[in-house]
Amino acid sequence: MTDDDPRARSGEIGPAEWLAMNRTGSFDWDLDTGSIDADESGLLVFGVSPDSFDGRPETLVARLDPEERVKLRGVVREAVKSGAASYTAHFPIPQDDGPPHWTHVQARILRSPDGRARRIVGVVRDTTAEVMHFAFVRDLEKRREVQTNIVERTTNALSRAVTVDDVTAALTGPGGLARLGADGLALGLVENGSLNVIALSGETLDVLDGLRNRRLDRRLPLADAVLSGRPRFVSSFPSLGRDFPELAPYLPRLDFRAACYLPLVAQARSLGGMALFYRGRTSFNPDERNLALGLAAIVAQSLQRAMLFDEERELATGLQAAMLPRRIPEITGGEIAVRYHAAWSGRQVGGDWYDVIPLPRSRVGIVVGDVQGHDTHAAAIMGQLRIALRAYAGEGHAPSTVLARASRFLAELDTNRFATCTYAQVDLASGTLRAVRAGHLDPLIRHNDGRVGQPKLRGGLPLGLATVFGDEEFPETRLDLVPGETLVLCTDGLVEQPDSDISSGLAALAGAIASGPPQAEALADHLSDRLWERWGSGDDVALLVLRRSPDPGTPKAPRIHQYIHQADPQGLSDARAAVGQALRDWGMRELADDAELLTGELLVNVLLHTEGGAVLTLEVLPEPVRRVRLSVQDRSSAWPRRRTPGEAATSGRGLLLLDALASRWGVEPRGEGKAVWCEIGPARVPADAAPGGG
Repeated sequence: MTDDDPRARSGEIGPAEWLAMNRTGSFDWDLDTGSIDADESGLLVFGVSPDSFDGRPETLVARLDPEERVKLRGVVREAVKSGAASYTAHFPIPQDDGPPHWTHVQARILRSPDGRARRIVGVVRDTTAEVMHFAFVRDLEKRREVQTNIVERTTNALSRAVTVDDVTAALTGPGGLARLGADGLALGLVENGSLNVIALSGETLDVLDGLRNRRLDRRLPLADAVLSGRPRFVSSFPSLGRDFPELAPYLPRLDFRAACYLPLVAQARSLGGMALFYRGRTSFNPDERNLALGLAAIVAQSLQRAMLFDEERELATGLQAAMLPRRIPEITGGEIAVRYHAAWSGRQVGGDWYDVIPLPRSRVGIVVGDVQGHDTHAAAIMGQLRIALRAYAGEGHAPSTVLARASRFLAELDTNRFATCTYAQVDLASGTLRAVRAGHLDPLIRHNDGRVGQPKLRGGLPLGLATVFGDEEFPETRLDLVPGETLVLCTDGLVEQPDSDISSGLAALAGAIASGPPQAEALADHLSDRLWERWGSGDDVALLVLRRSPDPGTPKAPRIHQYIHQADPQGLSDARAAVGQALRDWGMRELADDAELLTGELLVNVLLHTEGGAVLTLEVLPEPVRRVRLSVQDRSSAWPRRRTPGEAATSGRGLLLLDALASRWGVEPRGEGKAVWCEIGPARVPADAAPGGG
């Protein structure tokens, strides 16, 4: 016997069968007499006994299937008629005690001078061994292609896994079992002397839920594989039940016929174990065992990398959490909500931060900032900068001084990072904000009528860079929050959209603020739900929402407040409409027209002759007689002057209109500015009261 055939090497066929499958004989066919002469080897190839052969061609091919005989005769007839010099044929010959033997005929046609075929001589050869070898090689190549595909797809899926959850998702998610070439999977990790099964995937495997977390001992096959470090290939579930009696009650409910239990070892460290279950398999050949071991090695390496990443991320996020405020202080006159969202890539740690700082005289400092980078170094710089800025603010410095000192502090650190931020000192009693900006986004304000504005803060360079370039100027901008209005500060991660201008993100943020609920906590949740899933995933996000408490008055004395920006004609129109609608809602329709007209006059006077916006207050004064009071507050200390306009004058009639429509009016100093007010409706003024006028 030779080593040419793989079945011979494996011992699947014996020497006699091997010789039979490698016979070669010859034949001589006299076409004139119709007789055929074949040697003994040739007859044995055709399966004909030499003692019983009668020399007839029909006897030689008698064992062939009828279809094969017809095909063979067709080949010979065509070769003879066409004038061909030779022909070949390949056909199976059925055997009484096994699969058919394949036979190859190669013949030459001998002709007379006139071209007539007279004889056919040829060689007949048993090619069964060659056919079997070809089929074996083809099957082997197919199996290896399948195994290679399993390894490549599994490796590709796990190469994108960063965390342990990612590894689990790659193995158990859509297509996970197909990639492994299995029908079920169990994945367990060693944790504190126990084997914690973190994944069960496959039909009927849910019956093993009660075995998810067990002590690491040899009473279960997966734990046994982990402790011994040796794989276990199971082709009989009954035998598995005998070896592991604790598992026996579960086996009848498992719809599988075979399984392999594999230890997961990486760099000599036992991480856990993996079990693969199969429905259509009852044995494991050497290639299949090697494949299972290779898959276990791939999974172990991915798990080791993921576990290391999770440990580093837990350390980094713990560091970052320790550097952010643990508690937001309660404030009087308003409510504050904060949110922090880490980037979905990398170690999920960065340099964004927020802070709320109690200040003297019942004020509060609010800050949102962003240190360059998304790593533990950025988080460390953030923590130091937050503490420094908090200290400078707590000392009572002006906002511009706070940022200048913070920039100097950052520049003196051993780092090349810079930071952007917005800081504001807020007096909720008056609604005054003094804000400064260092290369950061402008805030947004939600007004009581639902409009969202973006006041422009004069800004300076980012912290650190401002000191390096010798430009530590951070000019202050004053903003006014009327009762019920909301200020929103955020970092750019909330508004940056991949492959899009930041203006589209700001527009989406403004729309989300306008459509959200008024309460600070509810609005923060609304913005998180609406925007973080959309484009906040690639960057860290810090969000701070500050709302000044609303001042609705009482049912008998309702009140509204509204802020109108300078050079905002639409805001002026909206304010007039809001006043008229409020009086109609309060049952004072007869005063609505006069109130709208006076609202316009008061606001136009402020917006034309002062710098900045104005705060409009409309309220009902119930005692001693129900009447309406309008008040417009601005930042100018210049009081209005009464003039006598000529007939052709286009201005100067505002105070005359106040005299004509209002019961009384006046001007009062308010902090850095003043308030012009008027009352509409019947008035019963005590005799000793000061007369109205201005």
